[in-house]
Order: sequence, then structure tokens, then C-alpha cells
Amino acid sequence: MSNALPYTEIAGLPLIHRGKVRETYAVDDRHLLLVASDRLSAFDVVFEQPIPDKGAVLTRLSTWWFAQLADLGRSHFVSADRERFPEPARTRELAPRSMLVRRAERVDAECVVRGYLAGSGWVEYQRSRSVCGQTLPDGLREADRLPEPIFTPSTKAEVGHDENISRDQLAEMVGGDLARQLEDRSIALYNEGTRRAEAVGLILADTKFEFGFIDGELAVIDEVLTPDSSRFWDRETYQPGSSPQSFDKQFVRDFVSDAGWNREPPAPILPDEVISGTRDRYVAAFERLTGRPWEASA
Repeated sequence: MSNALPYTEIAGLPLIHRGKVRETYAVDDRHLLLVASDRLSAFDVVFEQPIPDKGAVLTRLSTWWFAQLADLGRSHFVSADRERFPEPARTRELAPRSMLVRRAERVDAECVVRGYLAGSGWVEYQRSRSVCGQTLPDGLREADRLPEPIFTPSTKAEVGHDENISRDQLAEMVGGDLARQLEDRSIALYNEGTRRAEAVGLILADTKFEFGFIDGELAVIDEVLTPDSSRFWDRETYQPGSSPQSFDKQFVRDFVSDAGWNREPPAPILPDEVISGTRDRYVAAFERLTGRPWEASA
């Protein structure tokens, strides 16, 4: 596991934020350097053990998606070319996991789109036949495809658990006009992600986006359609009625849930096979979506 990087420090660049997975460094008054570590967060708790190559997968896959989704509106992405990075970040260790991005005024909500009934949505549906205030048909099974994708926002917590909210609650938080823009953009991004995933035999079950304002324009920020922010299933082995095998951290969620963890810190220790299995799933997602072998992607 020697190639794992749990935390980053860049001499000469001010660290302005350390999140659950990423560090954000100031570059100048218009730009930031976003660096993805190999930390793993599940159920909003950061695990002590990193997942090798995870940060590079997240960065390279997001870079690929930003290019694919460019016609759907602005993003904060500027470049993943190490020659455009500040000199201290041009190292072999940091460059593959770094993105130069524009500064943005973040909207404090996570914009979740669900096309299938899984995760916390499935748990809520069993209680109320609804997800985030949206009533769904009776008789749905776990992992069933929904009649149409639904927008189910949540709060964004820096520590502790995010909380699902209704669309009306989002409108109260950010205003009705912005809430509609967030929903429309999120659904459009999800639909395009779904189209491209289906072309390579994957199902995009659900995903989350974050947005901010750049020069007064709404832009997608952070990461997009990665195994950290999305649930990908293999179309060939997909079977509703249970939790499908996935190319994301559901492998970890299932392990710790089966082990009886109460989802409160500290996170349990992961065995080596869960760490390596998670790494393999992240790499497989990259290779399937982009059509590029991982070794040749640097």
C-alpha cells in the first residue's frame, strides 16, 4: 500500500481547506489547486486507511467528464496539465491527483439525482413509499429503475452526516429560482452521464453534484460522476431485488454494515482484501468509462 497518499502538504501554497477527501490550495485570487487524496469517506466518516490510486482516479475521471459535459454549462475546471500548476505541485506524486480550477462561491447543498432505488433512498422508501418528500409507486424493489430520475437534494456537512431535504426545503434555503436551476442542471448532467455509461455497459444508479457561482454564472464544481460521488453498476450482472455489485465504495459500505458498524466515528479497520478490492473497482470504473487502460492514463 506504499503508493497511497492519505494527506497532502504543498510547500509554498496556502492550504485553505481540508475536506473529507480533498485539500484545496490557494494559487491566486482567481484560481485554486484541488488535490484529491487517497482518503476514503463512507457514511460521512473518514477511514484511517487510504485506498491506493483513489485520488488519481477521481481526478483523471473528473477531468474526462468535464470535457464530455462541457456543452451542458460551465464548470470550474481549468486544467490538469502539470505545466500550468504552481511549481511545487508538479511532482510525480501530486500532479496526477491535482486540478487547477476557478474559485467559486459555493452553493451549500448537494444536488443528488436518483435513477434507481438504492442506498438511503431504498431505506426511506421502505418506511414511507417516498424519497425526500417525493411519493413513488408501490411495489418497487431494491435497485429497481424509477419511472424517471428524481432530484433529491441534501445539506452539505463539513463534519458529521449530510441530511436529505425536500425540494421545497432547498427552495427555502437558496430561493426558488436557483433551486429550479440546480434541479434542471443536475438532471441534464445525470441524463448525459447515464447515456455515456450505458454505451459501455454500465448503469449510473445515482450521483451527486455540487455547484457554485463564477463571475455570476452557475457552474458545476468539485468532482463529477466519479466512484466517490456516484453509484455505477454493471448492466450484465444487474438484478433488481438486491444490492448489485458496484464500481464504487458500496463495497466498503456493505462490508462495514455487515460487520455491524453503527456509522459513527471511529471507522472500523478495513482488511487488505477490502482495500485492494475497492481500489480495483475504482480503476475498473475509470477504464470502462474512458476506454483507456489505467497504466497509460498518467
